[in-house]
Amino acid sequence: MKAIVQDRYGSPETLTLADVDPPVPAADEVLVRVEAAALNAYDWHAMRGDPRMARLAMGRTRPRARIRGRDFAGRVEAVGADVHDVRPGDAVFGDLGDANGAFAEYACLPAALVAPKPANLTPQQAAALPLAGITALMGLRDVGQVEPGQRVLINGASGGVGTLAVQLAKVFGATVTAVCRTRNVDLVRSLGADHVVDYTRDDFTRDARRHDVVFDLVGNRSLTALRRALTPTGTLVLSGGGVYRGGSLIGPIGLIARGRLLAPFTRQRIVILTTAPSRQHLDALRAHAEAGRLTPVIDRTYPLPEVPQAIRYLEGEHARAKVVITI
Repeated sequence: MKAIVQDRYGSPETLTLADVDPPVPAADEVLVRVEAAALNAYDWHAMRGDPRMARLAMGRTRPRARIRGRDFAGRVEAVGADVHDVRPGDAVFGDLGDANGAFAEYACLPAALVAPKPANLTPQQAAALPLAGITALMGLRDVGQVEPGQRVLINGASGGVGTLAVQLAKVFGATVTAVCRTRNVDLVRSLGADHVVDYTRDDFTRDARRHDVVFDLVGNRSLTALRRALTPTGTLVLSGGGVYRGGSLIGPIGLIARGRLLAPFTRQRIVILTTAPSRQHLDALRAHAEAGRLTPVIDRTYPLPEVPQAIRYLEGEHARAKVVITI
């Protein structure tokens, strides 16, 4: 099969299109014919091995996962002997997690981590949902515990997670303040944001408005500044700074560490968000999508051979919402 492979950390030029053997599903796995895959900030951080401390998990000298890509949508090609709730031909979507492998014609993963594709979404739209959607869902519903009538601020509202988080926060009944750059103001308003802060002109941490939940998707502000935007008993959700600029030893880990240290000593809740692929969360995203409450926004699509160009576009911070690969 054709796949995008990487044998050393570095720039998009380290990614090459190659012929490799297709994976073979184990007893509890499914083999999926990939129709579309989506880029995430995770992908270019994994490509560069950034922050460098993360290489302890990703592979010290080279990527442990040779084929890049996490999010996908496609059709089940084959199933393992112990799989009974998924059948060949089923349209599915999911997240391969740290195993990667979505930028390929076929991908293999546990059956427990795939879910039926939302019936009203194209494969490209469905591929844009898993990692970004689970992050938004867990950050707002599970960790932020957003309730109707609360005020929610989303820092990084025009990104892949942010565009979904704006929509989900409205689903949960919140008044939403979206933080983005000038050219994305109309986009986040169209998704339902009640207030928009253009960070090139205004500083949301200096605004008089206080929020019950601040969902930080950027990692570019200090802990003190982020807390200043909260009510005295508000909740700060730190996502790990998925879109921080990179090029450091520890990246957003310093912000997260400071948050953990301070959390026991303040009335404000400071929560570090960790996510993992889950059929339960995929099913929840599908339900919202099929009900018309959640629609992924796609900026650009690229064919499989142009993954390096797609990642270069995403890495340069030009992308809005999601960038998708068609296969």
